[in-house]
Amino acid sequence: MGEVNKYKIATIGSHSALQILKGAKDEGFGTIVICTPKTAKVYQEFGVADQIINIDSYDNYETIEPELIKQNAIVIPHGSFVAYLGNDRCENLKAHYYGNKSVLRWEANRDLERQWLTKASLKLPKIFNSPKEIDCSVIVKFHGARGGKGYFIANSENDFNEKIKNYTKEEREDHVIQEYIIGVPIYIHYFYSPITNKVEIMGFDKRYESNVDSLGRISARDQIALKKVDPSYVIVGNIPIVLRESFLPQVLQMGEDVIKASKQVIPPHGLFGPFCLECILTPEKEFFVFEISARIVAGTNPYIEGSPYTALKYDKPMSTGRRIALDIKQAIETEQIEKVLQ
Repeated sequence: MGEVNKYKIATIGSHSALQILKGAKDEGFGTIVICTPKTAKVYQEFGVADQIINIDSYDNYETIEPELIKQNAIVIPHGSFVAYLGNDRCENLKAHYYGNKSVLRWEANRDLERQWLTKASLKLPKIFNSPKEIDCSVIVKFHGARGGKGYFIANSENDFNEKIKNYTKEEREDHVIQEYIIGVPIYIHYFYSPITNKVEIMGFDKRYESNVDSLGRISARDQIALKKVDPSYVIVGNIPIVLRESFLPQVLQMGEDVIKASKQVIPPHGLFGPFCLECILTPEKEFFVFEISARIVAGTNPYIEGSPYTALKYDKPMSTGRRIALDIKQAIETEQIEKVLQ
């Protein structure tokens, strides 16, 4: 039987690091957080990190990798981790890494992502290949983990052309024009373990976004008066949701279909660990999936003590961060660690 104390859990100090580190400590791991000087104070304050490694810039991340390797650390990726380092650097990291690095490119590239979700037989919003095709309200999104930054709504080709003028040349060439679906945003948190071979529902959330949510508090008359204010979708926080129980069978099937399809498009291992389907639930009770996050999402942060769904399954508080640590722990103890690391 493997020994948990021979490993440590490490991550970058941002996004969901507090949850990841606390979950690791709860499962008996030593913890390491990699911080810039301006972020270290948070992890000192909450005491979830046994060791803080300071770095001037994440551009120099590779310089601290020898120390992580020396301590037999397992690095846990999250949204900021991927955004700061980029796919190429993540794929070339030398320290232990929890998850399948090959998934990163499928998550970051919307064309590949769409192939994957289509293979899973999920309902997807229509994609417009050119602004000339716009014949309904659309939302314009940009590739990569940006936290909703820069997204905008357009209603016609002229409207699109007028709004895209404010973006960089790279952004003007690297975006997706997606049908805007009317409904309730639902972010579904899942976990799939290659050790248990089961998909679990971890919880649900919706995002609190600036300034679109604050604009919604203003009357239509006053919104018209704010002629120069366009809605933006920068995520500032997350609000927990308990979904109607009658939706749960469909939700579970969607997660299972995503995992099955992932093993076909990214063989042999596919996606494992935490992931999130970002959906719109329509009045017709249909789930439209507009994105997948193939890692832990910040929407799990309200559930550091567990969600109503993990409370039903576990006899202890089980956050997604702790579920990651438990997966690693079970892999170590059953001598299957190679199934969860790269």
